[in-house]
Amino acid sequence: MSADDALSRILAAVPTLPTVEVALLDALGLVLAEDVRADLDVPPFRNSAMDGYAVRGDDVARLPVKLRVVGQIAAGTFPDRSIAQGEAMRIMTGAPLPDGADTVVRVEDTDNANDVVTIAAATPKGISVREAGEDLRKGERILTKATVLRPAEIGLLASLGRARIRVTKRPRVAVFSTGDEIVDAGAALAPGQIRDSNRYSLAAAIRAAGSDPVVGGIVPDDPGALRAALVAASSADAIVTSGGVSVGDHDHMKPVLSELGTIDFWAIAIRPGRPLAFGELRDGDRRVPIFGLPGNAVSSLLTFELFVRPALLRMQGREHVSRPRARARLLEPVETVKSLRFFARGIYERDAGTVRTTGPQGSGILRSMVLANCLIDLPEGRDRYAAGETVDVILTEEPEPR
Repeated sequence: MSADDALSRILAAVPTLPTVEVALLDALGLVLAEDVRADLDVPPFRNSAMDGYAVRGDDVARLPVKLRVVGQIAAGTFPDRSIAQGEAMRIMTGAPLPDGADTVVRVEDTDNANDVVTIAAATPKGISVREAGEDLRKGERILTKATVLRPAEIGLLASLGRARIRVTKRPRVAVFSTGDEIVDAGAALAPGQIRDSNRYSLAAAIRAAGSDPVVGGIVPDDPGALRAALVAASSADAIVTSGGVSVGDHDHMKPVLSELGTIDFWAIAIRPGRPLAFGELRDGDRRVPIFGLPGNAVSSLLTFELFVRPALLRMQGREHVSRPRARARLLEPVETVKSLRFFARGIYERDAGTVRTTGPQGSGILRSMVLANCLIDLPEGRDRYAAGETVDVILTEEPEPR
């Protein structure tokens, strides 16, 4: 199956999760499930944009001028009187303007007096005044359903007093590794063993994709143990495993998953990451998407980036799930397998419009992912791409369009 067909089938199969109401800070990065309208003007009153003196603009049209200081307004208080011609009030940033005032003279342009202030610098009428409703107007639709909530949107909702907000649920994703040869990160290595990096990189990638990882253990190469691990993980919204998806004697994912659910496909015409199983685990009436990723460290993380990450974003209700792309000039020749689409790890230089590989591209060289800021997308049908050719790159360090 081609990579494009595989991704299309995955996105068509995964469900959009239900909506939930959450505390405002817990909504960061999630997708808004409702339109939001302003229920008041923001700001709700005219206020000062800086520390200074609230005055009538006509009084400072000709300079220098002396004005009688008739009061002081701090932020959080309200003026108890208006100002008349020839008067001024000291005012702090954010404090409401008194009636009669239409201009704020910054304190640096005065002698900072408390009784009679001298204003010597030109101050245009209306300057440093924030009008009521200049940010938001009551009744205005300010955010639409399907908006991804960033820090700015969180602040905007807070300004409207929305302590809780309805969003599409954040997926809970079970993740575990398989293999008799792997041990946990803190364990000593016996002969023939390697440390498990996949659970950590995949759990981190799940979290970076706006989902909550539920990290399991290391499952040995045993059908019964794999069956028990999948059943235990079936309460999650999705399952991600690594290893056991090839065709060796100790690769059990395909038969066990066929027993517990269905397999849509289990191989993709790409390099690295050809063995990849996608299907559904049955849990009563629930259908839980499952991604069986390859065991090699690069293949596991790269296939997560290409296939699992977009699926998790779609489950969160996102409309745009693909990373941005660019065109770049290849700085070195790259050898490929003619029948497979090759995703080389690359270093993209935006200003120069160039890209080069990170070095050796073996599927076990995790450092190639560490050094990369993109994937070089080289279509099948050729066994070599020459230096100087223009190629597509997937910008893995940049978010999807909003």
